[in-house]
Amino acid sequence: MRYRPPKFASLKDMAYIDVCCLTEDEARAILEDIRWPKGPECPHCGSKDLTRMGTEKARDGLIQCNACRGQFTVMVGTIMQGSHITLRQWLQAFHAMSASKKGISALQLKRNLGLKSYKSAWHMAHRIRYAMDNEPAKGLLSGVVAADETYVGGKPPKDGKRHKRGRGTSKTPVMALIQKNGQARAKAVSSVSARSRKQALDKNVTKEATIMTDELPSYGPATHGYKSHRSMNHSEKEYARGKAHANGAESFFVLLKRGIHGIFHHVSKRHLHRYADEFSFRWSHRKESDGERTVETIKGIAGKRLAYAQTVKGAA
Repeated sequence: MRYRPPKFASLKDMAYIDVCCLTEDEARAILEDIRWPKGPECPHCGSKDLTRMGTEKARDGLIQCNACRGQFTVMVGTIMQGSHITLRQWLQAFHAMSASKKGISALQLKRNLGLKSYKSAWHMAHRIRYAMDNEPAKGLLSGVVAADETYVGGKPPKDGKRHKRGRGTSKTPVMALIQKNGQARAKAVSSVSARSRKQALDKNVTKEATIMTDELPSYGPATHGYKSHRSMNHSEKEYARGKAHANGAESFFVLLKRGIHGIFHHVSKRHLHRYADEFSFRWSHRKESDGERTVETIKGIAGKRLAYAQTVKGAA
């Protein structure tokens, strides 16, 4: 007998197998409940004076606003707008990307969801990563914040020569800010100068925070104005000084690189910022269940659009 989940259970309590067994109507009800916890509202004018279209000619889930006479579904005004992928498949993709610790490839999504093309799965995955980038609602990092960077790119050729690693190579730097027992922010940057570090800290961290870094001199001026700055000399194999350490950033980079090398295999510079958003999101919600993390992802879908042409260019 085919397994069926409880009738319209909360997504927070669902495992992936439960999500896969939902009907299209159940998936729509869950998405509406998450997007509009206080009841549907018109994405065009904000009115709650609505009528559900129940005629046979009306498409499933269609709602009409009695104020502006506009019609919409739960997909309108979100990253899903214009998509021909079913809501069941979208919900499965949200859950899979939120639950996979090191990510899931677009090709694997295509196979799991039964999509017809790799292009559809690739675009879908990038739209979900865009939903995970919910920075305005995150707030500033505080307390103890570790700041560090890593370099993402291909491995040097095996030609017997000694090749330079990290700084000074063609690899792309990724800067991460990790709050102790809190959130993560990671961004691909063009350079790791004192100025770029200062800009990243000022945008994401409160002035009352304590900044943990390695021994690079450029962190000195970048951390000026913060409560305190503590550094470790990594070149001398010093990774902690009492309670001062930047191990949170190191752990984050391990997950990021394992995902890139083991799951995605290659990530271009133009798309690296989206993968950084994805890994930052999962890190920030690492103490939550897979279902709770999926709900948080879906909360970020509204007010965002990402056309395929924008995705190819790597635009926000």
